Amino acid sequence: MSPQQQEWPLYEVFVRGKRGLNHVHVGSLHAADDRMALTHARDLYTRRNEGVSIWVVRSAHIAASTRDEKDPFFAPSADKVYRHPTFYDIPDDVPHI
Repeated sequence: MSPQQQEWPLYEVFVRGKRGLNHVHVGSLHAADDRMALTHARDLYTRRNEGVSIWVVRSAHIAASTRDEKDPFFAPSADKVYRHPTFYDIPDDVPHI
């Protein structure tokens, strides 16, 4: 990798497949700018025409929880029992639930 490329920011690449409903993280790459990141992502991760949409995001712009925060971060959802379908019976003929 050239010294110039080492200064290029790291991008995370997400691709939505032809049959997919959501974007899936497929890898990372370095690029000089957003347009170059999209072009390189297309060339690297959709060589067989399997993608219909690509997202590239600078890694530095991603905010994420840490493994150490798992219990305290997700604890508030435990007291929201109304979010879980436990108060009624779902008929057997209802699909996708």
